[in-house]
Amino acid sequence: MAFNKLLRQIAGSLAAACLATGVFAQTAYPMKPVKIIVPYSAGGPADIYARFVGDRLQKTLGQPFVIENRPGAGAIIGTDAVAKSASDGYTLLMMSNTHTVNESLFTKKPYGLMRDLAPISPINYSDLILVVHPSVQARDLKELIALAKAKPGVLNYASSGPGTPYHMAGELFKAMAGIDVVHVPHKGSAEARTSVLAGNVQMMFDAITTMAPLAQAGKVRAIATSGKTRSSITPEVPTLDEAGLPGYDAVIWLGMMAPAGTQKPVVDKLNSEIQKIVGLPDVKEIWAKQGAVPMHMSPAEFGKFLEEDIQKWAKVVTFSGAKVD
Repeated sequence: MAFNKLLRQIAGSLAAACLATGVFAQTAYPMKPVKIIVPYSAGGPADIYARFVGDRLQKTLGQPFVIENRPGAGAIIGTDAVAKSASDGYTLLMMSNTHTVNESLFTKKPYGLMRDLAPISPINYSDLILVVHPSVQARDLKELIALAKAKPGVLNYASSGPGTPYHMAGELFKAMAGIDVVHVPHKGSAEARTSVLAGNVQMMFDAITTMAPLAQAGKVRAIATSGKTRSSITPEVPTLDEAGLPGYDAVIWLGMMAPAGTQKPVVDKLNSEIQKIVGLPDVKEIWAKQGAVPMHMSPAEFGKFLEEDIQKWAKVVTFSGAKVD
């Protein structure tokens, strides 16, 4: 009897400890600086919004949220670093649909997205905008397609690397338009953008949040946007769908993940705080002016969204014949 009583006491203590750990994680987290790894170069949408959200999280949670850029290999280098980090909530990943594309585009990766990382929250999405250097003799989409068909393999398009939304938008454009334009990958969106501005590469799909001001300043020529409807910040620019490619749809979205095994209370707390941030009226107003739309999902809903996006882009990879150089 005494031995059974001792076992019950031990079991009760263990249960209390587990409960306390969960409550502690939910109420006390974070107790030290949190690192957000951005697997892209500085200056792109993921970097910009990681810093925006990180700054807001720092103010609400009382600990520094430090942004660390680790670009390379189509976001694989930085993502693998997070996947191999401790699952304690102190190393997070700023990710995008590059990651869902990579699941089918790269046959060999050191991690599996849904196996080694845990969904936390989406952040926002925005259209891409197809722009050309002013030297390109095409004023609209039909003229650009005609020019590409007249000069197969001559025109180039820039991207921030294999598997990125910029790359896949270009591959989808090639496949749907039936044209041969050459993919020129760069180490990041800022570098790709610079190449187009300098006229070294003729065109690119870029995030409307960063490229629209350059188009409005006349440094590049806007041809079309990539979403289902015209963007509120470039209402004069048609979508690819209405300009001659019915059914074209490719946006860039951003989200946050953590290493697999991160405690649910930590994931839930981060999701709650991020969802509060993206729902703030001032944030909506700021982002609307940039062409970014907040996204609202629970961790479970975001996980389902990721699974569906992986399947969507697997079909596009097959359809377009996209390959990693």
